[in-house]
Amino acid sequence: MSSKVRVRFAPSPTGPLHIGGVRTALYNYLFAKKHNGDFVLRIEDTDQNRFVEGAEDYIIESLNWCGIPFDEGPGKEKGYGPYRQSERKDKYREYAEKLVESGNAYYAFDTADELDAHRKDHEEKGKTFIYNWHNREKLKNSISLSKEEVQEKLDTEEAYVIRFKSPKDETLHLKDVIRGEMEIDTNILDDKVLFKSDGMPTYHLANIVDDHLMEITHVIRGEEWLPSLALHYMLYRAFGWDVPKFAHLPLILKPQGKGKLSKRDGEKMGFPVFPLEWKDPKSGEISAGYREEGYFPEAVVNMLAFLGWNPGTEQEFFELEELTRAFELERVHKGGAKFDPEKTKWFQQHYIQQADNKFLTEEFQKFLKKQDIEAESDYVYEVVKLIKERVVFVEDFWNQGYFFFMSPTSYDPKDSKKAWKEGTNDLMKELSEVLKSQDDFQAEKLQNEVKTWIKSKEIGFGKIMMPLRIALVGALQGPDLYKIAEFVGKEETLKRIETAIGTLD
Repeated sequence: MSSKVRVRFAPSPTGPLHIGGVRTALYNYLFAKKHNGDFVLRIEDTDQNRFVEGAEDYIIESLNWCGIPFDEGPGKEKGYGPYRQSERKDKYREYAEKLVESGNAYYAFDTADELDAHRKDHEEKGKTFIYNWHNREKLKNSISLSKEEVQEKLDTEEAYVIRFKSPKDETLHLKDVIRGEMEIDTNILDDKVLFKSDGMPTYHLANIVDDHLMEITHVIRGEEWLPSLALHYMLYRAFGWDVPKFAHLPLILKPQGKGKLSKRDGEKMGFPVFPLEWKDPKSGEISAGYREEGYFPEAVVNMLAFLGWNPGTEQEFFELEELTRAFELERVHKGGAKFDPEKTKWFQQHYIQQADNKFLTEEFQKFLKKQDIEAESDYVYEVVKLIKERVVFVEDFWNQGYFFFMSPTSYDPKDSKKAWKEGTNDLMKELSEVLKSQDDFQAEKLQNEVKTWIKSKEIGFGKIMMPLRIALVGALQGPDLYKIAEFVGKEETLKRIETAIGTLD
């Protein structure tokens, strides 16, 4: 086995990549980078019935968007390829036959109907049918049949599978980096199919052979593969190969209730469970993605890192390089990690507050263009600076500051009722005269003049400031009012007051 750390992420291209898969990829990436190792992408597409067009490209784009690209894989050949299992088909039969030759596997000729009949017979007797040591000598396979009978079946191309021969009366001592020592009684294991009658390997055989040939040193994968660990360990032993270190990651759980986080949870509660938007090529159904919902990749990666791991310190915000330095498999939890959509927003808010204003200006300008609004980038930059602390997503700059780019087209009824009383029109007309006389329309200067005028009238500030905010914004929201007036300018400010007087009279 390679002395260099080599890990792999091996998804199946059966649809979009769930964030649970992204987390598995992230932990593999962090571990590889920490140890100056290689992060390999292998596409496990042996199940052609479930293959979905575009899924492989989606997986690669997702990893790139998250900032965790693979070092080696499809399109990045490094001498261990091909990296799609469907292109490695010819390798697997040879290894399956080697196991038969060494007595660790056998040909099984039982038909689906025959196995079904056995299952039903067991059920009627209140038992469960398991194909293993206790009945394999009575079933139709190369253990129970004579050499001649077996050869005849092979010569006449009778359909068969190759099954692993699980040992009897043995206790396996297995080790997992996260879960520690485990013991398995081999008597409870079934003789798993390694090679199918259609000439394709099962996941178990292909996985082990590929990991060995690609010199994978650490297998970091989801908890759902834990029941396969015993078989995988026995396969390595049967081949006489070095066993990689295994680490099984905890499940990502629903925010409410029990069980694994699913697409349905996201749809029900209004959050994405995929990194990028996905359009199903068959049904046309669209599933939301973090990228399209406006999340920054740094926020998603930081959130995923904490779903099942913690650094053992109080620090919660980590750049990718810091995560790499801090990450240790031993600090990954055994128990499932509850997904919290609000926490993801919290991470997003942090990263947007930390983002460079120039970058945010460019992103917000893209949004404005979609609204057919052309605005000078210097102006947009100043708006961004002014309202940045109020936003979580780039589009919030619009929600929180649309009035910097267009006059209100309507007025919030509840707010208007509160702000626009009898006599407000006259006060607003007077205020217009005060503003007209101002040559310097800077916020500070306006504030001094308006304050002085209000005091001279001996009225409460709310009688002027509330209706003025309604006139400029359309609702009782937004940042400093004098700043809004300065930004939109004298002419536009007066025009908005006039429109409000005419509309809210």
